[in-house]
Amino acid sequence: MSKKTVAIIFGGVSSEYSVSLMSACSVINNTDSEKYDKVLIGITEAGEWYRYTGDTEKILNDGWWQDDSLLTPITVAVSRSVHGFLEYKNGTCSPLYVDCALPILHGKNGEDGTVQGMLELAGIPVAGCGSLGSCLCMNKHLTQKLAETVGVPVPRSLVLYEGDSMTAARIFADGVGYPVFVKPVKAGSSYGVTKVERAVDLAAAIDTAFRYDDTVMVEEAVVGREISCAVMGNKELIVGEVDETEVKDGFYDFAAKYAPKSTVIHLPARLNVAERERVKDIAKRLYRATGCNGFARVDLFYTDKGEVIFGEINTIPGFTEHSHFPKMMGAAGYSFPQIIEYFIENC
Repeated sequence: MSKKTVAIIFGGVSSEYSVSLMSACSVINNTDSEKYDKVLIGITEAGEWYRYTGDTEKILNDGWWQDDSLLTPITVAVSRSVHGFLEYKNGTCSPLYVDCALPILHGKNGEDGTVQGMLELAGIPVAGCGSLGSCLCMNKHLTQKLAETVGVPVPRSLVLYEGDSMTAARIFADGVGYPVFVKPVKAGSSYGVTKVERAVDLAAAIDTAFRYDDTVMVEEAVVGREISCAVMGNKELIVGEVDETEVKDGFYDFAAKYAPKSTVIHLPARLNVAERERVKDIAKRLYRATGCNGFARVDLFYTDKGEVIFGEINTIPGFTEHSHFPKMMGAAGYSFPQIIEYFIENC
């Protein structure tokens, strides 16, 4: 039986470019070479697409993977007859067939459905969420609205657009009480997110968030445990063990996620079996409601009153050594190579 050819796409025009490089290395190393031929496709921060043929470890060092001797320009073939890419080498253009593509692109221009839509138009199966689910889940405001439709409570929030007056933001924050969180509506890895403790700091936090997006949310701070649930599948869903993030200082920002010195991950979460099963059921409900397929990580809050409150959904969660998704699935009995195989075989 011939091996499937899988395009693993990394990098991207995004503030989360460096995170993608870290995640991609883990995914590449855990994709079984005995079962799959891997085509590595890197997108630079300037938006140039290349086939990369060097060592995986060099991807972690941005300057090394972009060595000209290891790269050939490549584009998605819009013709479905190619079912893959066009590679440009030595003055010639050659078709490159792939069975499917696995985008490991965090943030805008990758996790938001743009790349997925292009691959879908080209007839290339996508391992992971498609264009609709990716687009919806990238928008925190829209996902909150969808969560409400399936009976999951959400934090109170206010959406601001560029040019809006600060007055509404001040009134809202005063009404829900400090602290509040200010965040870009369409960004991940906690880029641009600020926990605002005092009214005097609100305007600066909003300015910071607008550097990452043209739409910003001011959101009440939910008092509760931060829990997550890994989900994968299409018709039949597999749910990983629920975990809980305990942050010793501050909140779960970029530093806590990717250099977690002040963070303790409890796996399983400090909830009883019945509570964890309820969380899993809610995670599956949200996964379905937001059009997810393939895989996603659902983030929630669990309050002292037993309420489960929606946080957000990451359609391409982190896959670094510190990341939740592979660990949660590992606790449910699935090794890292097994979950990658599941992604590929079920796209």
